[in-house]
Amino acid sequence: MKLTDLRGILQYIPQFREKTFIISVDGAIVTDENFANIVMDIAVLRSLNIRVVLVHGASAQIKVLGAEQGIVPSNLDGTGVTDEPTFKLALTASNRLTHEILEGLSANDLRAACTNAVIAHPLGILHGEDHLLTGKVERVDIELLQKLLDNGIIPVLPPLGFDGDGKTYRVNSDGVALAAAEALKATKLMFLTMRDGIPVRDHVIRQVSVADLESVLALQKNDVQPEMLSKAIHGLAACKAGVPRVHIINGRVEEGLLAEVFTNEGVGTLIYGNEFQQIRRAMKKDIRNIINITKGSVESEELMKRTRPGIEKQLGDYYIFEIDKNPVACVALHVYREHGKGELACLYVSSAHENQGIGRKLIQFVENKARELGLNELITLSTQAFTYFKSKGGFGEGTPEDLPPERREKYDQSGRKSKVLVKKLK
Repeated sequence: MKLTDLRGILQYIPQFREKTFIISVDGAIVTDENFANIVMDIAVLRSLNIRVVLVHGASAQIKVLGAEQGIVPSNLDGTGVTDEPTFKLALTASNRLTHEILEGLSANDLRAACTNAVIAHPLGILHGEDHLLTGKVERVDIELLQKLLDNGIIPVLPPLGFDGDGKTYRVNSDGVALAAAEALKATKLMFLTMRDGIPVRDHVIRQVSVADLESVLALQKNDVQPEMLSKAIHGLAACKAGVPRVHIINGRVEEGLLAEVFTNEGVGTLIYGNEFQQIRRAMKKDIRNIINITKGSVESEELMKRTRPGIEKQLGDYYIFEIDKNPVACVALHVYREHGKGELACLYVSSAHENQGIGRKLIQFVENKARELGLNELITLSTQAFTYFKSKGGFGEGTPEDLPPERREKYDQSGRKSKVLVKKLK
C-alpha cells in the first residue's frame, strides 16, 4: 500500500471513526523487529480516532523460557493442562511482554494500561483430566474497558484471567480477543500472526464468508495448519457473534496492519459476517469511478474511450462491483430489444483485484440480466480479451453481421476492428 495515496485511506475514515478495533498479537510478533512499525501503525489508527484494544499471547516466550530453565511446558497456547511450573513460565513471559508493549506504546506517545479486565474460571476436568491452572474466559469487564477507551487509553490484555477470589489463571489469547470483540461490539478483530493468513493445504484463503469457513472447518479441518486453526475457529465465532470483519495477517509484513485496514485487497485472510461484495446499478456519483477504473485500459486501447456525457446518457446500463462499498470493477449491458440482443460492454476489473474471479462474476451477472429481459443473444466486442471471453464466458466468435444495425454503424465508424463474440441464450 502506498501510504501517500490519501484517497485510498480517506474513503475508510468515516466508516471507522470512533469504532473499536481489537488487535490480537502473537507473542512471537511482539519480539519481532517489525513490532516497532506495528506500534506506529496503531498510533496512526489512534490519530484517526479509532479506539484500539491490544491483546497479546505468550507461547513463543514460554517455549524459550522453558528451554532456558530446563522445563518442558505442559502446553504452550493456554488450552491444555497448565501445571505449576508452566504457570510460572506463563506469568513471567506475559508480564515481560506486557512491559515491552507498554514501552513501545509510550515511545509513540500513546497512553495505555494493563488491566485485570478478563474474568475467568477454571477450565476444570475435561475427558477425565484436570486442567489445573488453565482458565476459561467467562467475560470481560466492559465498564472498565469503556472508561479507558473513552479517555483515550489503550487497554492491554495479557493471556491471564482472574476470578472473584483474585486467583489467576492462564487463558488462551484468542479467547480473550474474541470475548473483548464481542463485548465491545468491535468493528474489527485483527489477529497478527507469523503466517500470511489461514492456509488450507498450500493455499492461503484471502476472503471467506462465515458459511464457507464453516464448510472448510467441517470438511477440511485437517488441512488447516494447526497453529492457525485456533484463529479460524475464534474468527468464525467472532463473526457469528456480530463482529463484521475478522482479519488474520502476517505481523512481520511492514505496513501490513494499515494495508489490511485501508485497502480493499488487504494482505491476509478476511472473514466476513455480512455481505462483503456486491454488484449494484451505477449512480451518477459513480461516473468518475467508471472513468478512473477504465482509464488504463482505454490508454492501452483495450477498451473504447467513453466520455462523461456518454456514460451519463446510458447510466442505467452500467453496474458497479463493490468490495466493502468501494468500486473495483464495472460492466454495462446495452439492450437492443427489437433485435432480441444485448451487448456486454465496458467490462473492466482494477489491476489490484485481478485473478479473483470478479470478471467471471460480472459476465454471469450480465448474462442473467439478459435472460431476465428475455433476450436471445449476448454479444461483446474485444480487441485484446477475446480469448478470456471464450474460455471464461462461453462466447463463440461471430462476425460484424451479428451486430444490430445501429451498433454495426458505430463499429464501422470506430475503425477498431474489434472481434465480435456471440453467446446464444436460448
